[in-house]
Amino acid sequence: MPTNLAIDDKLIEEARLIGLHRTKKAVVTEALLEYIQRRKQVKIINLFGTIEYESDYYQQAGQGEVPTFHTLTSRNLKSTTL
Repeated sequence: MPTNLAIDDKLIEEARLIGLHRTKKAVVTEALLEYIQRRKQVKIINLFGTIEYESDYYQQAGQGEVPTFHTLTSRNLKSTTL
C-alpha cells in the first residue's frame, strides 16, 4: 500500500547508514518492526509480579527439584531459585 510520509531526510539517512540499509523503505520497515517489538516487550514486562504461582509447584507435579534461573545483570551473572 503506497504511503507518503514527511520524514526528516537527515534522520532517515543516519538510520539508513547505521542500519546498513540500502533503501529508505528498508529503514522505515525495520524501524516499525523494532517499535512493535519494543511495545510488546513493555506489555510483557508489565506482567511481572502480577502472576501468582505456587512455590512448591514442581514438587507437587513430581518434577523433583525446583529449577534454577539465571539472571544476567550489567555487573555479573546471578542465580535465582523460585
